[in-house]
Amino acid sequence: MNLITLDFETYYDKDISLRKMTTEAYIRDPLFEVIGVCVKVNNGATEWASGTHEQIKEYLHTFKWSESMVLAHNTMFDGAILNWHFDISPRVYTDTLCIARAVHGVEHSVSLKALAERYELGVKGDEVLNTLGKRREQFTDDELERFGDYCVNDVELTYKLFTKMAKGFPKKELKLIDTTLRMFVEPVLRLDLALLEEHLTVTRQRKEDLLSQADVERDDLMSNPKFAELLKGLGVEPPMKISPTTGKETLALAKSDEGFKALESHPDERVQQLVAARLGNKSTLEETRTQRFIDIYNRGLLPVPVRYYAAHTGRWGGDDKINLQNLPSRGVNGKKLKQSILAPEGCTLIDADSAQIEARVLAWLAGQDDLTQAFRDGEDVYKKMASRIYGVKEEDVTKEQRFVGKTTILGAGYGMGAQKFQNQLQTFGFDMELSEARRVIKIYREANYKISGLWKTCQNMLVDMSRGDAQGPSHSFGTNGLIKYGASGDYVRNEKHLYACGAWMRLPSELLLRYEDLQFDETDKGFEFHYKIRRGRNRIYGGKVIENVCQAIARCIIGEQMLEIAKKHRVVLTVHDSVVCCVKDEDVAEAQEYIEECMRWTPDWAKGLPINCESGTGKSYGDCE
Repeated sequence: MNLITLDFETYYDKDISLRKMTTEAYIRDPLFEVIGVCVKVNNGATEWASGTHEQIKEYLHTFKWSESMVLAHNTMFDGAILNWHFDISPRVYTDTLCIARAVHGVEHSVSLKALAERYELGVKGDEVLNTLGKRREQFTDDELERFGDYCVNDVELTYKLFTKMAKGFPKKELKLIDTTLRMFVEPVLRLDLALLEEHLTVTRQRKEDLLSQADVERDDLMSNPKFAELLKGLGVEPPMKISPTTGKETLALAKSDEGFKALESHPDERVQQLVAARLGNKSTLEETRTQRFIDIYNRGLLPVPVRYYAAHTGRWGGDDKINLQNLPSRGVNGKKLKQSILAPEGCTLIDADSAQIEARVLAWLAGQDDLTQAFRDGEDVYKKMASRIYGVKEEDVTKEQRFVGKTTILGAGYGMGAQKFQNQLQTFGFDMELSEARRVIKIYREANYKISGLWKTCQNMLVDMSRGDAQGPSHSFGTNGLIKYGASGDYVRNEKHLYACGAWMRLPSELLLRYEDLQFDETDKGFEFHYKIRRGRNRIYGGKVIENVCQAIARCIIGEQMLEIAKKHRVVLTVHDSVVCCVKDEDVAEAQEYIEECMRWTPDWAKGLPINCESGTGKSYGDCE
C-alpha cells in the first residue's frame, strides 16, 4: 500500500477562515477555493500543483487512491477537501495530529511547528507572502512558486514526523484513527430540518416565557451583581463561596455551586422562577447547536466530528463546535437534537452501549470476585448494594433506594468521601444527612475491600513514581499485573517540592497514561500529589488514578470492539461507551445480533472480565435509545 502525504493550500479572508469558522462550514463555503496542493508518494519527491479546480481534480485523479493510505497533519481538514471537492476516497486515512495526541499526550502542543521542533526535523516556516483575500488568479507566478515551497516544506515535515512517530505505534490504533476520521470526511447521516426549526422556535419561546414568569430583564439575569440584587429584593441573601483562585469570598451563582442549586427548591416560588429564568437564559448551548445543525443541513450531510484521543485517558471527544458527545437527552424536548440525526434513506441506525463497563472493569481489575461474579450472572448490582445499605431484601428495594445503590457503586468506587457523596446525591435532588453518607461509604468499602485496597496500592505507586523509585518495567498492579508503571527523566529536590519526575502507566493498547512532572508536597494530612497540565497543576490520588485507569481500559476495549464491528458495518458515531452503526434496513436483525456479539467480546488480555451491552434501533439517533 502506498503512502500519500498531502497538504492543501486554500483561500481565506478576514471573514472566511478556520479561525472564524468550523472546518465543515469553511470547506463548504461558496467562496472556498483550493489554491494548490502538495503530494508526496512514499519517500519520493514532493510535487506542488496549482491551477483551476478542474485542473487540480484531473491531477489528483492520476494517483491510485484506492490502494493508498492518505497522510496529512489534520486529515479531518485535508481529507474532507479530498472527498467533498474531488470525490476521492482512499483506502486508509491517517493523521500525524492524531498520532501525536496519543504519543505525547493531550497536554502538549501538537501543532506541526511544535512537533518539528520537538523532533528536530527542521523549521516550519511562516507564510512567505500575504495571501489574505487573494484568489488563485491574483497570484503571480513567483508568488505561486513561493507558496508552493512553503507547502512542500509542510508535507516534508509531516512525512518525517510520520516516520518517527508511526514506528512502533500500535496498528490497532492506526485503524481506529481511520475509523474516526471517516465519520467526518465521508459523511452519511442526514438531518431533519422541520424538527430542528420547530425545536429552535420552542427553545427560544421557552426562554421568553421564563423571563415573563420571573418578570425580569435578561441583562439582570446575566450579571452576577444584578442577580444578587434581585435575590436581595426577594429577601434572600445570595449564596457565597471562597474562590479557589483568589482565596476571597465571592458570589456562588454558577449552576454547579451547591448554594445556587439549593435555590432551585427554595420555598418562595418567586425565587424558583428567578433561578429557572437565569438557568434557561444563561445557557445558549441548545439554541446555538440547533442553529448549527440547521446551517449544516443547508450545506449537505452531517459530518460527525469526533476527535481521536481527545482526553487524558484516550477517550474520544467532540469537535467542530457541535460536540455530539453531550447532546441533551432529558426533559420534554431533551431528545429533539438526537432525533434530528437521521439514517440515510433505506438504512437504520443501531446504537450499542456497553453496560456499566467502568464499574465492571473496576471490580475485575481489583480482583473483587464477588462483585465481578454478580456482574457475570446478570444480577442487579445496584439492588444488591441498596439491599446491603438499607438492610432489606433485594426484592423489597424501592426505586429511591436502588438509586442510592447505583450512585454508591458508580461513585464510591474511586475513593469518594462522604461529603462528596452527599453532594453528588444532592445534585440529583436526593437529600441525605452527612452521618448517613458516612455510613453508606463505610458499608461500600467494607463490602468491596479489594477495591479499597487497590486505591492504597495506587497511592503507594504515586509515591514510588514521584520519587523516581519505579524506574524499569517490573512494576505493575491489577489483574495479572495488567498495568505496568514507572518513572522516567530526572528527578530533583527543591525548596517547594521533594521530588519531580515523569510518571507513566502502560495501557493494554500499548499507549501510555501519563502524569508529567509528578510531584508531592508533605502536609499535616500526609502526601498530596499533583502533576503538570496546560492550565497549571492537577491534583491526583490513588482513587483518581484508578478512575483514570478504568476509563482508559474501557476505552481500549470499546476501541477493539469498534474495529470488530467495522469489519462488517459502517461505524458512524461513538459517544462515551456506545458505538452507533448504519446498516441497510433488510440487514437490521442480523446486524444487531452481530454488533451485540462484538460489544460483549473481550480481548485476550481481558479474559474473565464480564462485559454486557444494550442496543436499540431507529431511523433517528434519538429513537435508538
